[in-house]
Amino acid sequence: MTGPGGHPPTRAVIFDLDGTLVQTRVASWLVFKQINDRFDLGVTGPEQYFDLFRGNLFVQLRALCRDDAHADEVEAAFLDLLRREYTPPMIPGMVEVVRRLAGHCTLAVLSSNAMQVLRRILVDNDLAYCFAHVFGGDVAPDKTVAIEAFLAEPGSGFGRRCEADYDEGGAVAVPGPESTVLVTDTAGDVRAARAAGIRVIGVAWGMHSPAELTDAGAEFVALWPQEVASHLLGDAAADEPQGACALPTAPAGASASPTTNGTGPGCGCGCTPASPPTGSGLTGTTALDAGRRRRDRRRSAVNAGPVNAVGGAVAPSRSDGEAEAELLAALRRTCRRA
Repeated sequence: MTGPGGHPPTRAVIFDLDGTLVQTRVASWLVFKQINDRFDLGVTGPEQYFDLFRGNLFVQLRALCRDDAHADEVEAAFLDLLRREYTPPMIPGMVEVVRRLAGHCTLAVLSSNAMQVLRRILVDNDLAYCFAHVFGGDVAPDKTVAIEAFLAEPGSGFGRRCEADYDEGGAVAVPGPESTVLVTDTAGDVRAARAAGIRVIGVAWGMHSPAELTDAGAEFVALWPQEVASHLLGDAAADEPQGACALPTAPAGASASPTTNGTGPGCGCGCTPASPPTGSGLTGTTALDAGRRRRDRRRSAVNAGPVNAVGGAVAPSRSDGEAEAELLAALRRTCRRA
C-alpha cells in the first residue's frame, strides 16, 4: 500500500519547533543577542546568527567559543535565557495542521530548544497532548541520534489523539524510516534526518529558502501550512479533526480581539486557555501573565543595549531603534534571497 506521491503511508511525523511550528527569527535573535553581547561571541548581526542553523546550532555555537569551558558556560546561559524569556507565537494555521495529523499519525517534536520551553509553548497553545514524544536540546542535543532512538523504541507506534492517554488495545507497528517524516525549516535538520534514513519535508516560512532545503535533501517544501497535511495525508487531509482533536468553533456573535499567542480568550474561536496537566503548577491565566512579563523583560533588555560578562548593563552604542531596524533589514534581505 502506498500513500500520497507514491510513498508508504505516513505513520509518524516529527516536527521541528522553531521556525516550523512557531515564528522564531525575531524572538530567537532577541534572546541570542544578549548572549552574544555578554560573552563576546563576535556575531555581527541577525544574518550571521541565522547562518548558524545550517548545521547543528549548538555545534556551531561551540565553534564560536574560546575553549570547552567557555562553550559550556555559553550553552548553559543560552538555554537558561531561552527557558525564561523565549515566548514566540505559533505560525498561523499550524495548530489546525497538528490536530489533523494527530488523528492519523504518531506525532513528536524534535528541537534544539530546552524542554521547559517546549512544554510552555505546547501547553499554552493546547497542543501538549497531540504529541507522543518531545525531544529537547537539553536531553537530546544530537538530532540524528534522537531520530534513531525514536525509530528503535518498540512503543513509538503508539500515538496520542489530543488526550493525555496513549493508544491502547492491540499491537501497533513501529514506524519505519520510510513511513517517518521530519517537518523542518533548516538545512541542518534536513541533513540530520537524512542521515537517520527518514524522509523530510521543508517549510518555506522559516530560516532557510526552499532551494536550500531541497538541496539538502527535502522531498518537498510546503509554501503554506496546509500543504504539510495535504502532502502527508492526500485526500484524507480534507477530513475534519474528530473527538478531542476537533478544533473549537466560534459561538454566534463571538468577537475577535488580539491575543498574545493566537489561542485562548480573544482569538475569535471560542476556545479557552490550555489547561496544563495536574500538578504542573501552571494555569492558563498564569501562563499568559508569565508570557507577558517575559516579553516585557525582553523588550527592556533589547532597549537597554548590551550587557557585560557579569550581567551589568553597559552604555548602548546605538539608538534604541537602530537594533530593531537592523533586524528588519536582515529579514528583508533574507526574504529576497529566498
